[in-house]
Amino acid sequence: MAKLMFSSILVICTGNICRSPTGERLLRHTLPGMKVDSAGTFGLSGQPADATAIEVAAAHGVSLDGHIARKLTPAMARDYDLILVMEPAHIEQVTAIAPEVRGKTMLFGQWAGKKEIPDPYRKSHEAFEHVYGLLEQASKEWAVRLGK
Repeated sequence: MAKLMFSSILVICTGNICRSPTGERLLRHTLPGMKVDSAGTFGLSGQPADATAIEVAAAHGVSLDGHIARKLTPAMARDYDLILVMEPAHIEQVTAIAPEVRGKTMLFGQWAGKKEIPDPYRKSHEAFEHVYGLLEQASKEWAVRLGK
């Protein structure tokens, strides 16, 4: 399988407090040396990661310490080689913010059956566990594709 050539990834969700910070930290772990950050299409700028997201990630050995939510900007979108989103609606939202990045925007779950990764915000602990599992599986698939 040919390896995809990227040196930076931006992970996108809606608020940048649950899915994208977790995805960002998982990718940083599975793709050491890769620049990986996150943002939200409607980012809750300045907020830390969601308390349940922090708790679930920590239970799996992943720290969300120091995460500060931010909103996606056109300049930010242009700065990354690959943009990974959680659901098809995010592709449209990213494209509305920065139309020129459409070609490098893909689902985070692209290689895990093109699965959407649902928003666990204000849902049960189990919902966060489910989302963590999806993000972890998808992160491993990206690591395989990106040759790490």
